[in-house]
Amino acid sequence: MSASVPRLAAVTLADAATSPDTAVDPALDTLRRVFGYERFRSGQREIVDTVVAGGDALVLMPTGGGKSLCYQIPSLVRPGTGVVVSPLIALMQDQVDALDALGVRAGFLNSTQDAGSRRAVEQAFTDGELDLLYLAPERLRLDSTVRLLDRGEIALFAIDEAHCVSQWGHDFRPDYLELSHLHERWPDVPRIALTATATQATREEIATRLDLTGARHFVASFDRPNIQYRIVPKDGAKQQLLEFLRTEHAGDAGIVYCLSRASVEETAEFLTAQGIRALPYHAGLPAEVRARNQAAFLREDGLVVVATIAFGMGIDKPDVRFVAHLDLPKSVEGYYQETGRAGRDGLPSTAWLAYGLADVVQQRKMIAGSDGDAAHRRRLGTHLDAMLALCETVECRRAQLLNYFGQAAGPCGNCDTCLAPPESWDGTIAAQKFLSAVYRLDRERNQRFGVGHVVDILRGKATPKVKQWGHDDLTVFGVGEDLSEGEWRTVVRQLLAQGLLTVEGDHGTLLLTDASADVLGRRREVRLRRDPERTRARAAAKARKKAAPDVELSAEDTELFERLRAWRAGVAKEQGVPAYVVFHDATLRAVATARPASLDELGGISGVGESKLAKYGEGVLETVGV
Repeated sequence: MSASVPRLAAVTLADAATSPDTAVDPALDTLRRVFGYERFRSGQREIVDTVVAGGDALVLMPTGGGKSLCYQIPSLVRPGTGVVVSPLIALMQDQVDALDALGVRAGFLNSTQDAGSRRAVEQAFTDGELDLLYLAPERLRLDSTVRLLDRGEIALFAIDEAHCVSQWGHDFRPDYLELSHLHERWPDVPRIALTATATQATREEIATRLDLTGARHFVASFDRPNIQYRIVPKDGAKQQLLEFLRTEHAGDAGIVYCLSRASVEETAEFLTAQGIRALPYHAGLPAEVRARNQAAFLREDGLVVVATIAFGMGIDKPDVRFVAHLDLPKSVEGYYQETGRAGRDGLPSTAWLAYGLADVVQQRKMIAGSDGDAAHRRRLGTHLDAMLALCETVECRRAQLLNYFGQAAGPCGNCDTCLAPPESWDGTIAAQKFLSAVYRLDRERNQRFGVGHVVDILRGKATPKVKQWGHDDLTVFGVGEDLSEGEWRTVVRQLLAQGLLTVEGDHGTLLLTDASADVLGRRREVRLRRDPERTRARAAAKARKKAAPDVELSAEDTELFERLRAWRAGVAKEQGVPAYVVFHDATLRAVATARPASLDELGGISGVGESKLAKYGEGVLETVGV
């Protein structure tokens, strides 16, 4: 909790407009003095004005787009304390530390505190000495918390990670369903709900469940042009990941997502054995181990975390240079949320996914065996279909990703399908051969088998299993010798992705779908994507990120940048905070380029507000050599 600067004078934008000093703009003044930015990003200004004036807002803005400022500045401008509802207990201390570095008085209440710490924060709130107070949603269900809030003055309620209210979303939290009562208890307090990812349907669900149907909706562009999206066919995923890290992201901080806890452990051990420091994170680890590994990731440079999707929401680390997936995400929303943790500082970053046939089979089986009614399983299937369409597209991945969220876009020039365009081919005959083999096994002989066995039949391989079942006498035996085993697996993957095949049971046995009949009856053409060769994939990896900002530093500036990072690391370690709390890499790059010679010049650099200038200015100038 910080009390290092006096609270800003409470003044509304309407007051400012009629003030004798018409140049006074409290929101913009706060942005400049406290946060060190000269102007609002696109979309922020209107949101801030709405909330400062007492209106409700539902905000969709990509990770790294500046969502936090949309409630932090109104909390500083309006009378009272901004109450931030967040599911991220493990990160509240870091969030408060980051605000403390800016001179903002912030505190939190959660289960990690002792009684004395809680009482101190509660007293600061009731005394009007807090600008922001962070609470977990479950704490708002306690009568003691409600009574506490009644004793203080509330500037606004900010509901962060608002997609958690969506019952069938990717991060559903039951406690969020109770937040609709905020308006009933405190009808005059404005509310702002924020999320980085939601389709139109999810947005409507958020508005309904949080009683925000009358709120203004703000939807920023979902585009993250500094992120290069790449999806590669899986072929020894761990070795592919290792090559990706060594050739493109050596020494960089990043996140690797795996579907299972066992895979997380195995991958972390594999990377560590290869000389890449990697720590695991999943719900099965002891709480103290998870906390320690998360803290290390936030505070240390160049660390890789291998995790299930339990990790990452709310992580404010700006210099995550890559997010890699070794397993297929369940939805485009989940994929976008997870990849969005890369490149929050706007610098070039990579979203890399290895994807194969087994992923499709596994996800289809998980949906078939999931809890919930048929409508729920259909919804899960729709989410997966959209994710598979993104993986199999021959068009621009970014355009397809943005289109999913209702945003039209043309080719981006900074994804693998733009940098090394894949080919498509008429796979109708191949599809007919495979579907015909599945049909004959199921209908003629009442037998069902998995992918490998059907491929053996088509390729004319008289394996012991094929001969045992007499499948070498089928009319389709040997009709697929023109394709290799790997090519047939690519065909099957895409048939599953297009809904022309399905799987059931623990062994992934294949079945036809209603749509299969149109292919077998020659009423439907099947276009398939040809997986790129390794050489073309490497060409895409090496291509310059055309949409990314020009951030190349000269050799001299790079040497200064590294000195500034070393200085920052020492300060952060001494203060016990993550390095980015002191300054972001983007700010240090600007310092290395501009080489300010005075505090005034340093104060003109983006990201250097009054508090940081006072705390760190002399140290920066000394490092620069002034």
